[in-house]
Amino acid sequence: MYTNPSNLTRPILIALLLAGSSATFAQSTATATATATIVTPISITKTVDMNFGNVAVQTSTGGTVVLTPASVRSAFSGVTLPTTAGTVTAASFDIAGQGNYTYVITLPSSALTITDGASHTMTVTIFTSTPTPANGALSAGGTQTLNVGATLNVAAAQAAGVYVSATPFNVTVNYN
Repeated sequence: MYTNPSNLTRPILIALLLAGSSATFAQSTATATATATIVTPISITKTVDMNFGNVAVQTSTGGTVVLTPASVRSAFSGVTLPTTAGTVTAASFDIAGQGNYTYVITLPSSALTITDGASHTMTVTIFTSTPTPANGALSAGGTQTLNVGATLNVAAAQAAGVYVSATPFNVTVNYN
């Protein structure tokens, strides 16, 4: 009996194709690990309150006192700074956290009212800091001092007395 060679090659070709196709459906597995690093939380602690010191004002003209973060005062318009300065300090805060990390500072954006305990008030505005709000950077040991100054707004004929804020102002720090 005669067998056609093409009839023999077909089953061989089909067997080879099936053998090759099973290799394309083979599975492969890889693995990976998950990692997380917990960093030291950032913290802020007040060490010194803000104090504009002794201020004098004319009866006819008010003015302002600018207190820099370096605790340097300047008087403008009808305000003068007596020779006896009193206690003059910018607010000071200790920042602690992860070494060499940077952080952003949020200073008050609205006026802070200070009062003499009676009906007389002044406002504190335009808060500034050193380092500046966008440039906080912790040392390798994870610390930095933050100083905050502001502008005191004094009315003409402002009543004499010691003025204090009824509530403290907030300074916030967050990692970048």
